[in-house]
Amino acid sequence: MTVNTVDPAEVAKFEAMAAEWWDPNGKFKPLHMLNPCRLDYAVAQIAAQHGRDPDAPRPFEGLRILDIGCGGGLLSEPMARLGAQVVGADAAERNIPVARLHARRMGLEIDYRHTTAEALAAAGERFDAILNMEVVEHVPDPQAYLDACATLLRPGGVMICSTINRNPKSFLFAIIGAEHVMRWLPRGTHEWSRFITPDELAAHLSRAGLQLVDRKGFVFDPLRWSWSISERDLSVNYVTASVKPPA
Repeated sequence: MTVNTVDPAEVAKFEAMAAEWWDPNGKFKPLHMLNPCRLDYAVAQIAAQHGRDPDAPRPFEGLRILDIGCGGGLLSEPMARLGAQVVGADAAERNIPVARLHARRMGLEIDYRHTTAEALAAAGERFDAILNMEVVEHVPDPQAYLDACATLLRPGGVMICSTINRNPKSFLFAIIGAEHVMRWLPRGTHEWSRFITPDELAAHLSRAGLQLVDRKGFVFDPLRWSWSISERDLSVNYVTASVKPPA
């Protein structure tokens, strides 16, 4: 039996904002600000796992990468520029034409699909790397969702998964700060109760058959007005790398 891990209410939130994906000062401004950190981390982990030189002209040539919950393609496009064969998948149907149009304007070939992780798994799709960024906190059953993602990963592949910790600090910064004070995101974009602690995510990944190999924090500096990667501070935003053991 295929488990449906899509929450229609969560999908509707992002469909309502679809046209603004590529506006750096719009409703996705936080992702545009965070994107360089997300990209640096993902590139480093994928390159390390697959023995690629990240400074080469097209280091991910020959790799098949899934960007699940791709939105407008903020990560799919740089992965394509690095030479990967990219599939961008999103449960929010209105995101897909936005992503396709922007990729076409940029001269990039990216396979964007309105679909889900479990549908891709059922179809037998497999990938060398999966970008699973800021999605797991929006699904009703994180374990079922991560199980489907693990099925999509080839043995020896790596999944990059980022989300938001659940504690008083994350409520203050991610809900009160981002949605109510700074108004970076519409109110109700996140539900604090759905945030996942690093230990909870590690347990989910382990149950899905993946081995956690790294985790870092994404930390915002209000003085410099920029994000950076932290070795220790996973108190709000954080990211993990996990691999599927060879068969």
